[in-house]
Amino acid sequence: MQMDSSKSCFHGIRSRELSRFRVRKRPFIDELASDFTEIGAVAIEHDAEPSPPLAISFCKANKNSHIFAVSDEIGYVSLFDSRRKISSASSHQENTEKARISEWVAHENAIFDVCWMKDDSRILTASGDQTIKVWDAQEKKCIGVLMLHTGSVKCLSSHPTNSDVVVSGSRDGSFAIWDLRCKINSPSGCDEVCLPPTTLVKGAHPSSQARRGRRGKATVASITSVLYLKDDISIATAGAADSVVKFWDTRNLKFHVTQACPQPEAASKKGISSLSQDSKGVFLTASCMDNRIYLYNILQLDKGPMQTFSGCQIESFYVKSAISPDADYVLSGSSNGKAHIWKVNKPQAESVILKNHHGEVTAVDWCPSEIGKMATTADDFTVSA
Repeated sequence: MQMDSSKSCFHGIRSRELSRFRVRKRPFIDELASDFTEIGAVAIEHDAEPSPPLAISFCKANKNSHIFAVSDEIGYVSLFDSRRKISSASSHQENTEKARISEWVAHENAIFDVCWMKDDSRILTASGDQTIKVWDAQEKKCIGVLMLHTGSVKCLSSHPTNSDVVVSGSRDGSFAIWDLRCKINSPSGCDEVCLPPTTLVKGAHPSSQARRGRRGKATVASITSVLYLKDDISIATAGAADSVVKFWDTRNLKFHVTQACPQPEAASKKGISSLSQDSKGVFLTASCMDNRIYLYNILQLDKGPMQTFSGCQIESFYVKSAISPDADYVLSGSSNGKAHIWKVNKPQAESVILKNHHGEVTAVDWCPSEIGKMATTADDFTVSA
């Protein structure tokens, strides 16, 4: 699809090309081999019942960025303060008591993603019950329910500048754009307000090799990751059945604008578990089921991945990766019970391995403002920071 260059969906990002600014060099991983210290680990359990954490997200505003949210398999959201004094020498349960700010049951089902909005006063939860709930983070009160997906809601991403807009991706193969200002009365008559999507795109990542239905159409393939890009109008999506990152212009969602294909066409294991972008929105990472993470320059998608990182094991779609806010490092979980960190400008160098967990390391996140702070979750029912 041809688009006028002055109105390109990447025009806003193009104005911030790397040649136009110098990224401030950060000192926190310059000595990659030995400079990591674990603050400590907390246990994810409720009434002595452990639950595997599924998603983690630091607050976005600088004043709150030491706080992170964790969601888990039995439907809880827990908030932790990473500045509270915990120790790797203490038990996980002792650290939990010190660092946990609050917790509540958000869904009677697994919560696959969480997303902070409105200066961190709201938190959205994406669940296996096919809904997204909007929570007052201070009061732990549900103030809205986003409903239309017909499968588990797997991922969320907020608009970079509009605190009322969010995009979601679902196992039903669709992604939806929601505006929290659009409200209708709840059919149940309760306090929760129902919010319909402003846009729903179905079958965003159909698989040509998937089992076909009675009418010959490819069966739906789950959306595994969505990203609202920093130009304010573009969305990137990835799925479980193909190895394609699609880019969409929200002003015309009939067709995707362009796409990137990280894996070779002949790759035996297809699918992308997660996408991430740096704070400037110039670089994008795609974690693929071939145990590699591919790095793209958004402005040069036609050139293919600029770097590839290997060494981790991505054996499930729960294993995620994230590029650091300054685009200097890539952090990834791994099915082998370790987390991996690579320096972006040294992709062939061996990764630094963090051995803080004893189960598959799944969701990961970087603190947006405290230099070098990161957190990892794992199937051993813990979160390490």
